[in-house]
Amino acid sequence: MAHRRADRGATAPAPFVSRHLGTAGPEMAAILQRLGIQDRPGRAEAADAGRAGGAGSEAGLEALAAAVIPAGLAVLDPPGRAHPANAGSGGLSEPEAVQALRGLAALNDPHIEMIGQGYHPCHTPAVIARDILGNPAWTTAYTPYQAEISQGRLEAQLLFQTVISELTALPVACASLLDEATAVAEAAMLMARASRRAEGTVVLDAGLHPQCLQVARARCRALGLDCVLADVERITGGLLDSPAAPPLLGAVLAHTTTRGAVQDLAEAVEAVHERGGLVAVDADPLALTVLSAPGHIGADIAVGSAQRLGVPLLFGGPHPGYMAVSQRLQRQLPGRIVGVSRDAEGAPAYRLALQTREQHIRRERATSNICTAQALLAVVAAMYAVHHGPEGLRAIAQRVHARAAQIALGLQRAGLELEHEDFFDTLSIRLPGRAARVLERAAAGGYNLRLLDADHLGLSTNETTTGQHVEELLALLTGQDGPGAGRAEGRAVGASPDEAEAAGALPLPAGLERQGDCLTHPSFHLYRSEAALVRYLRRLADRDLALDRTMIPLGSCTLKLNAAAESALWLEPALAGIHPCAPADQTRGWRLLLTQLSERLAGLAGYDRISLQPASGAQGELTGLLAIAGYLESIGQGRRDTCLVPASAHGTNAASAAGAGMRVVVVATAADGSIDVDDLRATLEANEGRVAAIMLTYPSTHGVFEPQVSQVARMVHDAGGQVYIDGANLNAMCGLLRPGDLGGDVSHLNLHKTFAIPHGGGGPGVGPVAVKEHLAPFLPAGPRGSAPAEPGDPDAGFQGAPMAGARFGSAGVMPLAWSYLALMDDADLRRASLSAIAHANYISRELEDCFPTLYTGPGGWVAHECILDLRGLTASTGVSAEDVAKRLIDYGIHAPTLAFPVAGTLMVEPTESEPKAEIDRFIAAMRSIRAEIDQVGSGQMALEDSVLRRSPHTLAQVAADEWERPYPRSQAAFPLEGMQRDKYFAPVARIDNAYGDRNLACTCPPPQAFDDGAHT
Repeated sequence: MAHRRADRGATAPAPFVSRHLGTAGPEMAAILQRLGIQDRPGRAEAADAGRAGGAGSEAGLEALAAAVIPAGLAVLDPPGRAHPANAGSGGLSEPEAVQALRGLAALNDPHIEMIGQGYHPCHTPAVIARDILGNPAWTTAYTPYQAEISQGRLEAQLLFQTVISELTALPVACASLLDEATAVAEAAMLMARASRRAEGTVVLDAGLHPQCLQVARARCRALGLDCVLADVERITGGLLDSPAAPPLLGAVLAHTTTRGAVQDLAEAVEAVHERGGLVAVDADPLALTVLSAPGHIGADIAVGSAQRLGVPLLFGGPHPGYMAVSQRLQRQLPGRIVGVSRDAEGAPAYRLALQTREQHIRRERATSNICTAQALLAVVAAMYAVHHGPEGLRAIAQRVHARAAQIALGLQRAGLELEHEDFFDTLSIRLPGRAARVLERAAAGGYNLRLLDADHLGLSTNETTTGQHVEELLALLTGQDGPGAGRAEGRAVGASPDEAEAAGALPLPAGLERQGDCLTHPSFHLYRSEAALVRYLRRLADRDLALDRTMIPLGSCTLKLNAAAESALWLEPALAGIHPCAPADQTRGWRLLLTQLSERLAGLAGYDRISLQPASGAQGELTGLLAIAGYLESIGQGRRDTCLVPASAHGTNAASAAGAGMRVVVVATAADGSIDVDDLRATLEANEGRVAAIMLTYPSTHGVFEPQVSQVARMVHDAGGQVYIDGANLNAMCGLLRPGDLGGDVSHLNLHKTFAIPHGGGGPGVGPVAVKEHLAPFLPAGPRGSAPAEPGDPDAGFQGAPMAGARFGSAGVMPLAWSYLALMDDADLRRASLSAIAHANYISRELEDCFPTLYTGPGGWVAHECILDLRGLTASTGVSAEDVAKRLIDYGIHAPTLAFPVAGTLMVEPTESEPKAEIDRFIAAMRSIRAEIDQVGSGQMALEDSVLRRSPHTLAQVAADEWERPYPRSQAAFPLEGMQRDKYFAPVARIDNAYGDRNLACTCPPPQAFDDGAHT
């Protein structure tokens, strides 16, 4: 990054790091003193005193690093500051970073985007942009694993599921997928799971978008599934009738083809079903407001993208993919499902349903490797539907079609032909031998269209298409094709047809119009005025605990500050309004931004190249493993098919290995929580010649810097395998250690963890994959249709199959990570890592007499997180880790990670962003809870009647006329002094999880389900 450190004169603003870090100066000195670390500044440190709030803390943190990190590891030297060699490595002030990003955006050349191919400009209602995308109550929330304090985001995601379910006419939808291309791939994977066959054929409609075909074929190839490309005519014309054909798993059909033809799929659906296959239909949800739904023609699955429901283009993402299925496939559905259950009082309550399908429990047998999806963008799409209602959505769709019909009719009057006249929003225009020249002329006139082939040009209308656009396009498309060429067929276009005339002349195809109502729930009718919608969004946000209210000490998840300066420009049209397939000469700013981000990330991780394409950490894992598989195949080692996964690893590790077609073999954990080296040695011997990779997490999933990590890497390398180091815990390493120096061949880096992209209630996430040079050619290239990579681009030279629909995946949120790194130089990042380590050790030491830490390294140190062991207390008192998690809600604190990686424990990660006062509040809450546990243990209080088992306590319970519990209301509601003024009450009591799974409901319940008459 071409940055310089700002002049730190007397009038200069305080450096960003001083606001990013929660503790510094006297507060950090107190923490270090509690840890027994001397904090005495040397001359250099004293000269830099005040940089982050106080003298000497840097020296103390360096002493902490020497104590915590095992000897023999390749620890980086502390970087200097403002040294010429470090120019271009961050350290800008907030105004400078914003200005630098603005300069990059100015290098882009925005056009009117009519490329289509699954990506469409739309209007994001201002109220949604401000109150969701600009609101930390929504952007900083985490995945709703603690349902009682997530009722707002769960309701919003349930609304998304309801939108998708009703538009597709299929009863069960998930809360979002990564994008349209991965949704198509997931549909193929679902067909294989449902059939329970190890092999078989999936037919892919040749009319699907090219990026969907490429991603689905790559995923099928990894699992050994056959893919056949065929158009609908071939599917209905006997393709499936060959007796020699392998077993048919199913077909994925295009509701509307990538060239724009609306298809009658009824006969194809019947043909596939007759052969015993499942049918998925890829459909545009806006088109489904006016065209027949997949469920109405017998489809088993519907997939697609909800991007055009209010989500900006964002240079390709993040965008909410979707999937809906029939009732019988609900347990095969990938991703998360929000369901309706009931709480301890019998009131309706929302939760994540059927979690036993997911990767954290089923590991390699999970329904997918999806961890983070696109919850924030799904909320936007849901609220877009709430904002417009069914009538508004239908009117938008009708106008989009009418604009396309205007252009089509104008072209026909000018003598040009269309490839098809049954269209919704996309036209394929016949221009024999002239398509490329007309494309260039349109671009010169400010319009981006799509080159379908040498003879056909494509264009797609959208919500933002105006009458002026229609007139200008007709002039460009029918104007002179060169000097003296005259107009098309010698005729001028004249005035463009009006909407009603065009829609009447070229209507939607007869017999394929949508019948019946949809989106009938009151939520899609009550909040049309801005006042009503603002209040609804506020009510939902008030039901949740996000980072704007409290620390979220979720181990392994790294919920750190998302600074306002980092998101200042990410919705600017010069960034957010660019199509992912826009020509290279229009995206210079984007490509420079992404190149700078890639280079900085590669340097921090100790690798040579990085792919930015994966849209989540789990997708990054899969991408890295497929790169390993491609490399091994290229050197004649394709027989290596085994991935070693430590017992303590994230569930996504095993699920990703299975998704890459690898056999998973578990490596045992030693008594101290590290990898059992003896078991690893035996496992390598037992699988000689078959080991493709090992997946390590460093620091370990148990929150410890393992001394033997380099030894483990050497053992695997000596056995011919590659070393994958999971980047989930990079927040303990940045500026200190680099996974590439520890023996790693590949790592994914969670930008939504270490590099400050907001989690958004369960996504967006970004999981770039960093590799050593030998793996670089096997990283994913951009899908066909995107501008080819040029020298200097971050993906130049990559040749692997794409893993996401867009070349740079969720590029739209990468300006936040770019800004974080523009604001933080290497010394700042090192200080952030050490501050996170200090905070975790402080919590561990302060609670060691109440809740001992399960695993520690030499000297009793932990890394950036600690696992609090409650198993002994549970055995003696019956109080569970879940009881503690629910009781923390009464203290207004989000619970740590529950039961992972060890059942009966809580894993705590405070991050570097939390102030000491907030950390102390968490410690005080935990000590108070321990006193409540002791009451149960001593027999003073029966467990079932205790404040612990009956938590969390709602306002309605505490304020009720009757109180028949053996503890006072004040203990239930205000367990710590000073809580009366600022008190968060959970909106529901403890939720009955089993009831929700036994009685699965994953669309909005009717209003009468709520005793107080409130709507969802």
